[in-house]
Amino acid sequence: MIERRPVLDFVGHLVLLCGAALVAFPLYIAFVASTQSAEQAAQAPLSLIPGTQLIHNYVQVFVSGSSGHVDVGSIGRMMWVSLVSALGIAFGKIAISMLSAFALVYFRFRGRSVVFWLIFLTLMLPIEVRITPTYQVVSDLGMLNSYAGLTIPLIASATATFLFRQFFLTVPEELAEAARIDGAGPMRFFKDVLWPLSRTNLVALFVIMFIYGWNQYLWPLLATTDQSMYPIGVGIKRLISGGDSAVEWNVVMATLILAMLPPGLVVVFMQKWFVKGLVDSDK
Repeated sequence: MIERRPVLDFVGHLVLLCGAALVAFPLYIAFVASTQSAEQAAQAPLSLIPGTQLIHNYVQVFVSGSSGHVDVGSIGRMMWVSLVSALGIAFGKIAISMLSAFALVYFRFRGRSVVFWLIFLTLMLPIEVRITPTYQVVSDLGMLNSYAGLTIPLIASATATFLFRQFFLTVPEELAEAARIDGAGPMRFFKDVLWPLSRTNLVALFVIMFIYGWNQYLWPLLATTDQSMYPIGVGIKRLISGGDSAVEWNVVMATLILAMLPPGLVVVFMQKWFVKGLVDSDK
C-alpha cells in the first residue's frame, strides 16, 4: 500500500505550480504588451498591468497587419495560409504513412526490408539538407506561391511510417486471416479493421504533425514571394525585421498571441486522445 505523505504532496504541488508559473509568465508578458500602446510596450521595465488597447491592437493586426513601419498584410490571411498548410501537411503525412506502412507489413514482395530501411534512412535528411534540390523541383513545376508548394514537399514522413509499421505489427495476424476468409480485399481490411484500430494513433500523430506544419518557417520563406501566401511565421519575422527602434512590440505581441491560438486549441481539445495514442491502443 502506498502511504500518503502530506509534506511530500505539498512539495510536489509546489514544484508543479512553480513550473507552470515559469511557463506561463512569458505568455502573460506577451499578452500584457499586446494590450498596450507602442510607447508603453517599448518602456523598460514593462508594466505588468494590461493596457486599454486590446481590441484596437488585435483588430489592427487581424484585419490589416500593418504597423507604422512595416506592412505585412492581413494577419488573418496569414493564419488562413498557415491553417491550410498545416492541415494539408498533417493529413498528407498520415495518409501516405499509413498506406506505406500497410504495404510494408501486409504485402510480401522482394526487397521489402530494403525499402523500409531506405525510408527510415531519410530521417537523416531533413528539409534543411535537401532544400536546394527541393526548391529547384518545386520551381520547375511552377508550384511557388501556392498551397501545393507549401505542403507537398513536406508531407512524406519516415517517422510516421515507422510508427504505423510498428503498430500494424502488433495487430493479431488472425484478424487478417479472418478478413481473407470473409472475402475482404486488402483495402477493405485496411478500412474496416486497421483504420478503426489506429484512431488514437491517428489523433496523436495529427496533433504532432499539425503543430509541425503550423510552425514551418524556413521552407515557406523560400517557397513564397507573394505577400498573400505568407504563413504566420514569415509574417512575424517581417514584423521584427526593422530593428528594435522600428518595431512596434504591441503589434508583434498581439500577432504572437493570435499565432499561438490554433495549435493551442488543437492540443487542448485533443489532449485526451493525444495522451491515449502515445501510451495506449484500442486493440
